[in-house]
Amino acid sequence: MIRFFQKFRWPDWVILGVLMAFFGYIWFTIEGSLNYSWRWHLIPNYILGWHTTREVYFANILLQGLGATIRISVYASVLALIFGTILGIARCSSNLTIRMLARTYLELLRNIPPVVVIFIFFFFLSQQLIDFLNLERWARGIARQDNNAVWEFFFGEMRRFPSLIAGVIVLALFESAFVGEIIRAGIQSIPKGQREAARSIGMSHGQELRYIVLPQAVRKVVPPLANQFISLIKDSAILSLISVQELTYKTLELVASSRMIFEAWLTTAGFYFVICFGLSRLFARFEKRSDNR
Repeated sequence: MIRFFQKFRWPDWVILGVLMAFFGYIWFTIEGSLNYSWRWHLIPNYILGWHTTREVYFANILLQGLGATIRISVYASVLALIFGTILGIARCSSNLTIRMLARTYLELLRNIPPVVVIFIFFFFLSQQLIDFLNLERWARGIARQDNNAVWEFFFGEMRRFPSLIAGVIVLALFESAFVGEIIRAGIQSIPKGQREAARSIGMSHGQELRYIVLPQAVRKVVPPLANQFISLIKDSAILSLISVQELTYKTLELVASSRMIFEAWLTTAGFYFVICFGLSRLFARFEKRSDNR
């Protein structure tokens, strides 16, 4: 930390001073003009609570929402990668019908507001699929069991399992459009000469993709895919609009019950920042190691 500040020059200190003055002004304006009473000492209790009867700590409302956000992001990213890879390959297909269908899907999702897309997918696809598979009844049966610790570890509270699955499906379908474009760009970046060489030795189109194109394309698309995964985590906040109980939805519940508007939202922003910034630095380090090789 000391070495970091030793690199500062006088313009850096001026900018730092201006920023501190600005945030200080905002702080005192909120406290004075709005007559707002800060209650930061209560926030830790809403992250990790203490059960007085059982005398154990438990994940309270904000930590529950954070866990749901992490689960949704991980599962949705896997599905989005699968769907996006299929769409990316379809975009490069020699069949005009397949290529146009994939392009239509990608262009529609990339040029419609995310909120509209979320509602369309939820009411017309995700909710219909959950009702068809009768997942709500199945999840309630799991929730009544005593030995459901493994299920709760991977999916959280099982009574809310349909809501989790709805969020995963909706977010994966939305993000797959952007993943598909990344995969398409990676495939098309491979020189045509390599494809022609593969065909000249008798490889089929599938073998060409499997052994020649995709292995090289994967290395090129890993950095943009990592950035898209970070964007997916931030986009998961939109799922609060369809009552998926992730971090943003839980924060809304906390604000409504406690009136700690600024403390709750600043804490939530801090959670998102720590996760996204930590992942960005982790991916940057992996990228540097791969470049050095």
